Amino acid sequence: MWSQHVKNARVGAIGYVAATRDPIRMAEEMAVLDHMTNGKYFAGFARGYQARWAHILGQYVDAQATSSDGGEVDERNRELFEERVLQVVECWREETVAFDGKYYKAPYPYDTGVANFPAAGVAQRMGAPGEIDADGSTVRRVSVVPKPYQDPHPPVFVAVSSSPESIRFCARNGFSPVYFTPTDHLVELANVYVDEGRKHGRDLAFGANQTIVRWPHFSRDKAHFRQQLADYDAEFYKNIYGSFFPFLVEGADTQDALIDRMVDTGIFIGGTVEDTIAEWKQTYERIPAEYICLIWHYAMCPKETVIEELEIFMEKVLPELEIPDYDQVQAAE
Repeated sequence: MWSQHVKNARVGAIGYVAATRDPIRMAEEMAVLDHMTNGKYFAGFARGYQARWAHILGQYVDAQATSSDGGEVDERNRELFEERVLQVVECWREETVAFDGKYYKAPYPYDTGVANFPAAGVAQRMGAPGEIDADGSTVRRVSVVPKPYQDPHPPVFVAVSSSPESIRFCARNGFSPVYFTPTDHLVELANVYVDEGRKHGRDLAFGANQTIVRWPHFSRDKAHFRQQLADYDAEFYKNIYGSFFPFLVEGADTQDALIDRMVDTGIFIGGTVEDTIAEWKQTYERIPAEYICLIWHYAMCPKETVIEELEIFMEKVLPELEIPDYDQVQAAE
């Protein structure tokens, strides 16, 4: 996966299925990566829709995968996810933290703290104020280090596909939703983001702080594009995306039918450079997203092809897009 801030050309990595991970560990690992990239790191979180991963890695908190169906498992996943993401951000922002969450507490036990801590004297002398209780032996707060390279922390991105509740969570907290969705639905969710943000004092322009995800190819013609989808994407689409979201492949009983379904989603953009520029322009007329995330099914798509197509996008497509300078737009407002 490759992520591009369309104005400042910042390349960043993304992160974790948050409901399955320890928030303090996530905060530490992401902060280290932020330092290693000299502040070019994007912190990414996902709720988790793949049961093989979410069920195994999240078993200690009974985290299960979700397809945003609004059921009991989905609601628990959302609670776990939102609690942990906010705790990660608090670890970055505050010198010390104490969490009395529904699913995660720190120190633990929260009510009593970590009593009779052998190194309490050292921590009291060298740590942050409040880490050790007045009795000099009990841990009452936790100092998470290192702090991120970026101040106060890396930009936070959240993978979304269909749930308005996920969009509202992002809008309330200033996180960027990363839309794995066709353009029509993306526009609907982007309006939800703007409306919810305004309720919480975040008056953002339409498209600001939002991320569009697309799977690109550059082809000689449409027939070549279909062949690229068959060679590089169809197996992954059918067996990974389709196995978790059956509506994506329902009725696609032949290879041609599957390719038709993939093209119809609008999430695969391909054709000649001129065709691709035209399609991206049409997309940006509807949703001028501040961020672009491009995905290649790496290992299926040869490395040389990935590099070539990325260069074409950066050199020939991106300069043709009329993308607002959102920093100036927000300053003017």
